[in-house]
Amino acid sequence: MKGSRRWERCAALAGGAAVLAGLVAGCGGAGAQDGTRDAPRSPGRQMPPYWLDDAAPPAVARQLHVTVPATATEVKAAHQKGFQDDGLLLAFVLPSSEVAGFVARLAPERPLRTRQEPVAGAVKPATPFAHLGLPEPESLPGVREGQVCAPCRGDLNFLQVGVARAGEGTARVYLRGSD
Repeated sequence: MKGSRRWERCAALAGGAAVLAGLVAGCGGAGAQDGTRDAPRSPGRQMPPYWLDDAAPPAVARQLHVTVPATATEVKAAHQKGFQDDGLLLAFVLPSSEVAGFVARLAPERPLRTRQEPVAGAVKPATPFAHLGLPEPESLPGVREGQVCAPCRGDLNFLQVGVARAGEGTARVYLRGSD
């Protein structure tokens, strides 16, 4: 009996060692041996989240189901590929007199609320407008903001809008969505 138990323990240990060796070898993978592990990833092999280089404002506007007014200037857009959902950013400057009409066409769920002071503390959104070279709307005083829809039509999960003064007689519209 004693010899039989010893044999079973040895077999179990040997099997466990073989499984462990297989796992270690699998973690090393071919990439480590052929030198590609440290190579820069090509766009086709990039792991999310990452920013798409070719995110054009018209394409992002279509994904957000938004029409950018013809009078808009400084139109900027970004598309971040995510693990499950993609982040979409669109920002532009409008004459202040046109902002109310634009927001009305968005048909937000509730009237926009005005936040007089910047949000306290560090704000780190998953899809930051800083990627577009813009301040985060949460960091600005006097911003009108609100939820446009959640869920939205099509693949769009949510759409948020923020409006901040950009200059004399102009306002910057910030749109952030996820699809």
